[in-house]
Amino acid sequence: MGFGTEILFVLGLGLLVLGPKRLHTMLGHVAWAKAQLEEASHSFKSQLSAELDAAHQDGEPHGSHDLGEDHERN
Repeated sequence: MGFGTEILFVLGLGLLVLGPKRLHTMLGHVAWAKAQLEEASHSFKSQLSAELDAAHQDGEPHGSHDLGEDHERN
């Protein structure tokens, strides 16, 4: 089964189980949740990028602060 076929199967099953009005409402909720997840993901990526840039500007390459301690022990 291809991805498109799976989506059609799930939508058909949802139509049978929920009916057209409830399926429409459910799809609206799913779309809203997807938009919220994308917004949170974008916010997280922006914050992470800003933190990494700030650490790099402070002269701390990505992840190197722990590397120096391990290297001294060997």
